[in-house]
Order: sequence, then C-alpha cells, then structure tokens
Amino acid sequence: MSSKQVVRNASLFNLTGTGPKQSHRPVYKDYLPPCNQGCPTGNDIQGFLALVREKVFKKAWQKLVINQPMPSIHGRVCYHPCETACNRASVDSPVSIQQVERMLGDLAIDQEWAYPTPSKESGKKVLIIGAGPAGLAAAYHLRLAGHQVEIRDANEIAGGMMNYGIPEYRLPRDILAKEVKRIEEMGVKVTLNHKVDDVVKEKKEGQFDAVFLAIGAQIGRQIDIPMVDCGPMMEAASYLHSVGNNQQVKLGRRVAVLGGGNTAMDAARVAKRLGAEESMVIFFSDRNNMTAHEFEAEEAEAEGVKIHWLRNLKAVEGNEYKMEIMALDENGVAQPTGEFETLNADAMVMAIGQDIESQLLENVPNVKINPDNTVNVNEHMMTGYKGIFAGGDMVPSDRSVTISTGHGKKAARNIDAWLRGGTYLSDEKHEVVTHEMLQLWYQVDSSRNEIPELEVAERVKDFTEVVQGLTQEQAFYEAQRCYSCGNCFECDGCFGACPEDAVIKLGKGNRYKFDYDKCTGCQACMNQCPCHAIDMEVVTCDLTESTIR
Repeated sequence: MSSKQVVRNASLFNLTGTGPKQSHRPVYKDYLPPCNQGCPTGNDIQGFLALVREKVFKKAWQKLVINQPMPSIHGRVCYHPCETACNRASVDSPVSIQQVERMLGDLAIDQEWAYPTPSKESGKKVLIIGAGPAGLAAAYHLRLAGHQVEIRDANEIAGGMMNYGIPEYRLPRDILAKEVKRIEEMGVKVTLNHKVDDVVKEKKEGQFDAVFLAIGAQIGRQIDIPMVDCGPMMEAASYLHSVGNNQQVKLGRRVAVLGGGNTAMDAARVAKRLGAEESMVIFFSDRNNMTAHEFEAEEAEAEGVKIHWLRNLKAVEGNEYKMEIMALDENGVAQPTGEFETLNADAMVMAIGQDIESQLLENVPNVKINPDNTVNVNEHMMTGYKGIFAGGDMVPSDRSVTISTGHGKKAARNIDAWLRGGTYLSDEKHEVVTHEMLQLWYQVDSSRNEIPELEVAERVKDFTEVVQGLTQEQAFYEAQRCYSCGNCFECDGCFGACPEDAVIKLGKGNRYKFDYDKCTGCQACMNQCPCHAIDMEVVTCDLTESTIR
C-alpha cells in the first residue's frame, strides 16, 4: 500500500487509531459535480448556483459567463444535459439549471451588464468565419485574451442557425441581437454579407495570424424518390432560414415534414403557425429511435402536429404520398413490410439532415475533408494547414448550440496558446461524484418549479415565445435545491458531528481544517457530510502535524 490511500467508507476496513498513531484521517476532496461534467461548455454550474443562493445575481452572472457568454440564448435553446446528469433526479426532480441561467442572462440584459474587456492587447489578429454560436463564443474568449478579432459571415444577420434555424417562439430575435451586441461591444468586429470563398487568401490579405472556421451546417440533404406533379417541396434548413429572415412561407393547407429530428419538429410547428390546418411528421422508425428530444416531440404533438411513426416515403404523385409501413426487428431496427398506405399533403419539407459548405477549403493543402464535408482537426482543433482551426458543425461531432459554444471556447484557448508559442493543456478532471456517494441525511422533498408556458391554443397563433421563464425568487428556490455535489458548502455538518472538537471553522468562504492531534479517525465527519466533500485517507506514516487543505 502507498503511504496514502483514500477510503470511501472507512467502516468497511475496521480502521482504528487515535492521535499521532492514528491509521487514517479525514481529508477534504474536490469532486466534479455531474452537472458540470454534462455541460458541453464546461460551465461551473455549481459555482453560479451557489451565488444565486446568496442572491448576488451579478456575481452569479459573472461566474457563469467565464465559460459561456450567451446565457439568455442557452437558457432557452440548450437541451440541458446538465439536468439529465443532476444527482437530484434520483431523488425527486433535477434542479432547473437552464431556467436559472436564463434568469441571469435576461437580468444582465435588463441591467445592461457588460462583459469585461482585455487588460492587455496581444497585437495578434484572428479571423473567425461564421457568426453562429461557435464563432461568437470563440470571439468572446479570444477578445478576453487580448487579441483583435473579426467575424465574417455571409448572412445579413449574425447568429447563424440560431437566427436562421431556431424558430422565434423558442428564441426571440431581440434576445439574440442583444447577446451578440454585447460581444461586439467588447471590441469584436462583425462583418456581415461577406461570403468567404478562399480562406487562405482572406487570411493573407487581412494579415490575420490565425483563422477559426465556424460555418454551420446549413445545406439540406435531398431525397431520391419518384416524384410526379407534386406540390411545393422545400428543404428544412432553407424553409427555416426563410422564416428566420421574416419571409412568410406558406406551403398549403396540409404540410408533411419528412424526418425525426428536432429540426423536423420545429418545421412542423412553424407550419402550424404559418397557417397550415394539418401539419404532420413522417418518420421511418419509432419514437425510441427518433433523434429529436422527447420533449420536442411532445410539444409538437401538443400543438396538433400528427407524427406518423414507422412510415417510409417511397413516392409522391400529386398530393398523394405513398408510404411503406415499417416494423421493428428483434434488434429494434425498422424494416420494410411490403405493405403500403397513402397520405395526402399539399407540400413537403425535408428534414433529413444538413451538410457543411466546405468549398472554401477544397484547395487548401493538407486539409482533410470527410465525405459528409466535415473537416478533420487534431486534438488542438487545428486543421492540417498551420494556423487554420475549425469547430462547431464543421468538425465530426454531435450538433447543438451548446456543443458549438463549447467548441468555440476550446478553440479559443488553443488558438491563444498557439499564438503565444505554446500548447494548451486542459486541467485534469476530478472524479465525478455520484448519487450513491452522497449522505442525504437532511433530505427534504422539494420538487422543482413548474416552468410557465403559453397555453396551446395561444401558441399556434403566432411566434410569441412559448416558455416564459422563472422569476428571481423562483430561480433562488431552484438554486437552493442544489446538493453542491462533491464540494463543501459549509453546512457545519462535520463541525457539529465531531466528538473531539477536531474540526475548526475558518470563516465564511474558507471552509474548515482538521486538527489531527485531536482526531480519532472515527469518520463521523465523513458520514455527516451531505455532499461527499470529505474522504478518509489511510496513512501508514507518523502523523504529528495538523494539516490544512
């Protein structure tokens, strides 16, 4: 055995010993909360929730935007994997982290809180191609590092797919514009209506020291089936882009959407808002195999969207859609049955995936483009061409606003290190604390707030935001529900439990220290710690000094 070994449950080891001859002692350990691990932006969720509990909202917002600079946006469109990971879900319901984030973001907009500005200029220039979440996040972090940053985007409005792919009932455009404006006010230049065709030429002519490619997946895939005298057909990305550009695209009384992802659900819900009497989704497999999040499908169905599961489109003639009925095999994979039925629709929206426009890299040496037009990057997010980095939808990865934002942060750190002649090395991750490791002796059932939403009858009338968010008091309540998994929040449990007065309070914010001359190793402190911030450390050497963590 090494001189020190951490023991999770000391009682299993029959450890004894007191004072300087003790064989084990309590130590403070910092674990990684599962919510933090689940966040694609690496957000210190536990940190900003702790500040919300103290009702110091500006400090909470400042803590939040260290890692994620668009809280009002993410508080609306993130699929909140942090909540899926939350240990509280094993007890009653997860903390409503996303809605606390939204409250802080909206409060920052209302109070006009500004992002910090760099303390020193680096003299380096970085070009970012694409004003979507990855590009905006990279610009924010690179500007904080002191670099001059310019974003160039082919569209007339910044935001990428946040503006042209996410409907306004989920993300109001004034919120998006204000979050973008705050980044511009840091000194980031945003040039719109500027399509980059030759990235190397653009880099050289602008005398940029590095380039970050953050072009979103905006080219819709097509379907190859027989079509005769059919009605209007649009690809979902183009359809939503037009709607995001304030064009009233009406496809008819009955609109069919082909696909099973979040984009398909959005397209069907948009069709309802644009006047379709009947809006349907056609998906070749079942509910368990859709790529859409369950709540997206539920919201679509609540608004009257009909989802035809296990139906595969085979041909279109006029307004008749020939569908083959599918069935799941023993492995849960949809297989054709040879049976057919007909659905009637006036128009179709194809939501079967999007690809990247990668032509600007076709003639760039040493850059590998994959069959799906994504670009290969190394562990530092650099392509094969020195000084050109890529992230977001442009690299092989799952796609979401939050994942792209995380890529932007990671790319910025790697670009900054490269510009300074070094290599970025991320900190080693702490072990994740699980629900089983917690000591919830104080447990009280306190289910989360219900998040207010517009009534269904009101939703489909227009593009008014559906989810209304939490008040400051409701957000405070949610923050109080956080277990502070793995990290001491000074509850005094260890202090009150120690029979030897071996736990010493160091004052608010400084936690405690152990007096090992008094400690008997009884582990009462560990067993009383609700968040598992204390472990028992087996020690074989002589212990005569009190130690402070």
